[in-house]
Order: sequence, then C-alpha cells, then structure tokens
Amino acid sequence: MADERDTAVQRPLELSTFATRRKPVLVFADASGMRRETFLGRALVGSAPSVQLRVEDPAVSRLHAELELRSDGHVWVRDLGSTNGTWVNGVLVQSARISPGAELRVGATTMTLTFAAEAAKAPLWPHDKLGSLVARSESMREMFMVLADYARTDSAILVQGETGTGKELVARAIHETSGRAEHPFVVVDCGALPEALLESELFGHAKGSFTGAIAARAGAIESADGGTVFLDEIGELPLSMQPKLLRVLESLTVRRVGEAEHRKVDVRFVAATHRDIRAMVASGSFREDLYFRLAVLPAFVPPLRERPSDIGLLLAHFLEGRAIHVRPEIIAEMERWPWPGNVRELRSFAERAVAVGPERAWVMTRGLSATTSIAPPEMATASAPSDGPPPISIELPFKVLRERYNDHLEREYLGLLVARYGRKDVAQLAEAAGLDRSYMHRLLKKHDL
Repeated sequence: MADERDTAVQRPLELSTFATRRKPVLVFADASGMRRETFLGRALVGSAPSVQLRVEDPAVSRLHAELELRSDGHVWVRDLGSTNGTWVNGVLVQSARISPGAELRVGATTMTLTFAAEAAKAPLWPHDKLGSLVARSESMREMFMVLADYARTDSAILVQGETGTGKELVARAIHETSGRAEHPFVVVDCGALPEALLESELFGHAKGSFTGAIAARAGAIESADGGTVFLDEIGELPLSMQPKLLRVLESLTVRRVGEAEHRKVDVRFVAATHRDIRAMVASGSFREDLYFRLAVLPAFVPPLRERPSDIGLLLAHFLEGRAIHVRPEIIAEMERWPWPGNVRELRSFAERAVAVGPERAWVMTRGLSATTSIAPPEMATASAPSDGPPPISIELPFKVLRERYNDHLEREYLGLLVARYGRKDVAQLAEAAGLDRSYMHRLLKKHDL
C-alpha cells in the first residue's frame, strides 16, 4: 500500500550523461557556391549577417524561417513572415515537419534535408535540479547544461518559451549559479508599465525632471549594479524605447531622465518573452539590432506537454511537506494532458489538490483547461465558441472598451475565415479578407490561429 504521506508517484531517477541526436544536414547552392550546413537545436535561416544559416540570395528575407530539431528527432520549419514564403516540396507552409530527402525552398534557394552518418551527442546536466529549476527530462537537462555554460559569461541572454513555462525561474537560475549571485537580481516587467514610466523605471530620473519627480532616483539598471537585470516580456517594449535600451546594452552606461551625465554600470542582461520575437523582427515591430544584441545567448524553454516525464517530479516538488497522495492513475492521465498553462497550471493543480483533494482538483483542472483560450495553436479549433461581445460599461475608459471590441471582432472574423479556408495558406486568407498578407499573418499570430 502506498504511504499516504507520499506527495506524488515518481519513476526511479536514472540520469544519463548524453542525449543522442541525429544531426540534420542541409545541402544547397547560393551565390557563394555549393554548401553543406549542419545544426542542432534551433537555427535561423535568412540573409541577415547574424543568423545561424545565412543564405546569400536577394529573394531571402533577413529573418526568413526558423529550423528546429526537436527531441523526438524530427526537423520542423516555421516561416517568420517572410516576403516570398517558405515552401516544402512545392507547398507553401507556415509550419511543417521536414522528412529526409524533402526539398525546402526559401527565396530562390532550394535546400535538401539529409542526416549525418554519425549521430551527435548532446551533454546532459547530471542532476535533476539547477538553482530552483526541477526537471528530469532530457530536453530540460540539456537546457540546464546550456544555462550552466551561460552562467559563466556576462553576455546577454534571451529566454523564450510559452506563457507559464518558468522563464523568470530560468533567469534566476542563471543568476544564482553565476559569479553575480551575491549581487542584486532586479526584475523589470516591460509589459506592465506605460512608456513614460518605463523609461524612468529602467534608467532612473533627476529631481524635477517631470511632474511628481520630487527626488532623484536610480533606475532598475543602476540598482542592479554588479548583478543581473531581468527584462521580462521584452516583446512588449515600445519601439521608441528600443534604441535607448540598445545604447545601454552596447555602452553599459545609463542616462537618467532629465540628466546629461552617463553613468557606468556593471550588469548582466537576461530578457524573456513568450511572443514570437523573430516574427516581430521580420514584421518590423521589434528592432533587428536589438534582437541580436539581446539574443547573444538564446535559451528556449520547452512546453510541459513536450516533457511529460517532468510532471511527477514537479508535482512532488510543489507538494513537498504536504500529506497529499496523488494516485498513479491520475499521474498517468496528467502525463497525457496538454497543459496549455504549462508549469504555472500544474502549480495551480497542486494548490487545488491541497484545498479539495487530488481527485476533485483533477476534475477542476480538466474543466478549466477545456474552457480557456490559451491552448497552443496546434490544439486550437478554428471555430472556437464565442463568449459574446464584451459588455459596455462606462466604468471603463473608451480606449480600453474599443480595444476589447476590436479583439472580439478580429477573433470572430478570423475564426469564421479559418473554418472556411483552413489556416495553412495565409495568402488565400488575406485575399479573401481583402487584407495585406503580412497583416493577416500578424492577426493570426495575435489570436493563436
């Protein structure tokens, strides 16, 4: 009989040292001649000098597409809002899996996918913890090894992942395992403050520089001197603020609002976003130079649905010290669940389990997930039920109400459009709606379609 004090059922922890990966090879010819390029993990394809797979072809966008070798060994390609589109075996795609021997076309360049004869070995973190991060899956322990290497440098890091995957915990783990651990870790939420306040929050201000500035104040970057600045939701940073942040990253100096003096700072920058920032760069809503300055060291946090072996371990971690037993049957169901809210949703389940018991908490979790609108695109339905237009209330500013109505209209219209034409051919959707293709692409991304 299971001990009632056990918090979750866990499999024996057998940690291997390496993960074996087939190494993808792309064979193609561009203006520089015949080429044979390999990659592991993710690689940007484009004509910009800083991408991992640069193609010398004027028909290729600067950030054209992204390739990803997933943990199951399959290669996926995703278009980033390119001008001429991304094609697999003659079919225009937004996202698609590429099989060996398939032809991938970007611009006027055709690439053929093969795999190297010898598999590559990716080193894995030898423990199931890094800082406050907990995981046993190969994909996470491979990331732990990367983060440990990153922690030994002072270069900027860009952490990307879906909402709820724990990007701030990743940033804290980097800080806690670095030489800056004894110094401040300062968080700035770029999406929570209006632009006027965000500049003061980041850079500080002089006394009297604006109404309400009754005293001089150091900003977050100065306050983190010697430590780490975590720029959460960097994708929400207004365009007008982006060159100012770029100057700080390049010079490591800040100028307070209302001052002429530049102050030297010693900080490490870690930024994070759940948005598709590469597509934002391609559409012009995020500066390319700032993106590459922040993404010197990229980190990608896999969603929980791609690492079910972590669920039991995480649940035990969240329920540590609690006299809660979760039956093996529930754990098995949880490992098959898509977890649209990722680790944050799993933590909420643990809190509900303490309050009402695991069985009722699991029923509640499934009910909540079924009615949320945060399911990943590959699981979302084209004609999701509508909640109706937002109620009119004079308690809300007109601008807020108008934005809610516009969002509702866009969702309804796009849902009907996708239900009729499907979601794969953005050009067809744009033509049917009478909209520019790039704008249609942004709308589909905005509403997770």
